Amino acid sequence: QLVESGGGLVQPGGSLRLSCTPSGFTLKYLAVAWFRQAPGKEREAISCISNSGGSINYADSVKGRFTISRDNAKKTVYLQMNSLKPEDTAVYYCTMNGYWGQGTQVTVSS
Repeated sequence: QLVESGGGLVQPGGSLRLSCTPSGFTLKYLAVAWFRQAPGKEREAISCISNSGGSINYADSVKGRFTISRDNAKKTVYLQMNSLKPEDTAVYYCTMNGYWGQGTQVTVSS
């Protein structure tokens, strides 16, 4: 099971930080990815991080604005989202070890 948090309503240009914590298994050996799905669109991969944190990738749509990180001691993976745009509005999901979180809604609107 994965527990996500940190979504909400923010104005364009604002920031949010999403968190993802596994329950029932160990984070530190696992790669983690964040996806998002906007209404009427397919689920989109936006970022991933290796188990050590040494390899990170971003979709072009979020590169330079979003930062993925992990704290294995706290058993948490983060997605820092800055300079948010209305087109970032979506349900955001983390996934690891074949599991998906329940999703957290991010709405960017004035």
